[in-house]
Amino acid sequence: MRPAADAARAARAARATLGGLPPRAVAPGRVAAYLWRQDGCGGGAMRQALAVVAGIGAAAVIAAPVLAHPHVFMDTALEVIRDEAGRAEALRVTWTYDPFFSLVLITERGLDPDGDGVLTEAETAALQGFDMNWTPGFPGDTYAFAGTRAVALSGPRDGVARYEGGRIISSHIRDLAEPVAGLLVVKNYDPTYYTEYTIREVRAEGCGTEIIAPEISQAEQELQAALAEIPADVDIEMGFPEVGALFAQEVRVTCGAS
Repeated sequence: MRPAADAARAARAARATLGGLPPRAVAPGRVAAYLWRQDGCGGGAMRQALAVVAGIGAAAVIAAPVLAHPHVFMDTALEVIRDEAGRAEALRVTWTYDPFFSLVLITERGLDPDGDGVLTEAETAALQGFDMNWTPGFPGDTYAFAGTRAVALSGPRDGVARYEGGRIISSHIRDLAEPVAGLLVVKNYDPTYYTEYTIREVRAEGCGTEIIAPEISQAEQELQAALAEIPADVDIEMGFPEVGALFAQEVRVTCGAS
């Protein structure tokens, strides 16, 4: 039987268990975490699907840490949208989901049943908005600053999604609460570190851009210290410390207003 069929059964089990939770609770990382635990920490459908989509052997998957965070890996592209005065007024955020999580989402929604990796027009329409139903107050894992001062972002608008090359690609626009001239700082991270975002591209026509990497060694030390404080009787998945910001890249965009 194809690994996708096994993944389909696992996805249906995840939907039955997690379907009553709010969107933020299951997207994007908790479904993968659930599947990992339910499937014997990397056995069966999880192992087969990972081996296929990641191109690695089953032995390597078996050796993966049982409780390792993150569970989902996203590539991010950012585009700064400017107003007529040249100030930053909005961000276009594009997320490319990792192959395995894309497979889970596509299968769970009953899309691409023939497994050819190509969605029909109707299936593409059904995919729209799958990650845009945010609970009130959810920051969308994206944070903006005018220098060091936080600037609020609107909820998502103009969302669009597609399935391409075995990965779901979803984009949306977030409006800045106020236009920013000068230094705009953007970070993209999940506080709980279920999801790891890697910013691959920043577009800001006429502006200077820089991506600053986090201090990984320091972040890992702080993570280990926080994990050591979790009582033994607490589910580490539910009580995982909010360390996502420590592992976040920082984007700096300098646009001069005209």
